[in-house]
Amino acid sequence: MITRRNFLHIAAATAAVTGFTGTGGGLRRAAAQQRIRQEDLLRFTPRGQFTILHVADIHAQLKPLYHREPSLNLGVGDARGKLPHLTGADLLNAFAISDTSPEAYMLSSDDYEALAKTYGRVGGMDRMATLVNAIRGERGSDRVLLLDGGDALQGSFTALATRGGDMVSVLQALGVEATTGHWEFTLGADRIAELFGDAGRSGSSGLAFLAGNVRDADFAEPVFESVRHFEKGGIAVAVIGQAFPYTPIANPRWMMPNWSFGIREAGVRRSVAEAREAGAQLVVLLSHNGFDVDAKLAARVEGIDIILTAHTHDALPRPTRVGNTLLVASGSHGKFLSRLDVEVDGTRVKDVSYALIPVLADAVAPDPGMRALIDEIRARDEAMLATELARTEGLLYRRGTFGGTLDDIICDALLAERDAEIALSPGFRWGGTLLPGQAVTWEDIYNATAITYPAAYRSVMKGETIKLILED
Repeated sequence: MITRRNFLHIAAATAAVTGFTGTGGGLRRAAAQQRIRQEDLLRFTPRGQFTILHVADIHAQLKPLYHREPSLNLGVGDARGKLPHLTGADLLNAFAISDTSPEAYMLSSDDYEALAKTYGRVGGMDRMATLVNAIRGERGSDRVLLLDGGDALQGSFTALATRGGDMVSVLQALGVEATTGHWEFTLGADRIAELFGDAGRSGSSGLAFLAGNVRDADFAEPVFESVRHFEKGGIAVAVIGQAFPYTPIANPRWMMPNWSFGIREAGVRRSVAEAREAGAQLVVLLSHNGFDVDAKLAARVEGIDIILTAHTHDALPRPTRVGNTLLVASGSHGKFLSRLDVEVDGTRVKDVSYALIPVLADAVAPDPGMRALIDEIRARDEAMLATELARTEGLLYRRGTFGGTLDDIICDALLAERDAEIALSPGFRWGGTLLPGQAVTWEDIYNATAITYPAAYRSVMKGETIKLILED
């Protein structure tokens, strides 16, 4: 457990070594000299007994891409005007970030087009593999715990065509030790059970799929494993998994008709207590609740040391403290890798050092093994995916509270093709960014539309129904 006094020490440590606020000085110097290198991104003083690595909301993005952060990220109620709902200059000012720095490019929407031309594409699973393997090489595999926060198996053509199989292969090759889910469930209950198992059966992937808040709808029995125990650097670590609690509301219920979801606060509290009783020295919640829900959960459930949050795609250069719990937000689309070096004394967290490592594709050498796997996955469809369909006239993006210019294009297309007066399209967070004058390819189209329930309907609606949809 992290006490208030310990947190003051932890905060000082994170300020000293964070990938942005610590090595960020090195990044700024390197950027000024136009030579950001892989070593600059990885520079970190190892601490503690072991390292946790966290990546989340990859959305099946195997290749580097452009990805703009939101200009609008509204918080509701007590969250209004607070992190992670600060954007643009407000976010940069909160962390004293220069508006021309690589940090500004990775975290803000301000002056995005100019910064994108300077710093290039981000992400790529071959680059992610290089960073993960470098940290494992530095610390030793027995002292590194790699966790994925879910939404990995959806968001691209190859993920759609292979029903998530491409990303399962990638997660296996990365050496991910546990994951959880949200969009994974839109592959259907049978496919999820096939890949990850259910009700005590093993899945074909061999990956630990932790989702203690998913229950059988008839008997309220757990469908998936809730907790997985690890030993890293001689420390007993319990990882509790929390899938997106509102999946049957946000996505079609018919795709998982016999499972019920929810936050299940009492279940989380029980899992924490059982983990402690089993000897866990550190308790981690691998969550797809979203930042605000996780912040409330941290305030209400004692005994969680670290929450690795996902779903809302937030990226914050330092952990957020709620009570005795640290919340870590690692962004999306393979754009960041979070590193936490943890020192534990008994059952007390003595020190946490943190880095939000930016995955700048031009600065990181592709891992040969992962690159070969990606080439194999894409070989049959590479030519089709690269086919140019158009050129952009302006910046196309997603990720805002109410959508973005990519969503405007989709709605305009629906209006044109269906001869409708109003077009509605979900403001999904996932999908890349296209710069002005950039080629629009089939890959870009699928990156913005690849879902397993793609039907678009033309119907007559009353104003009352439209109001209900907009406010739901």
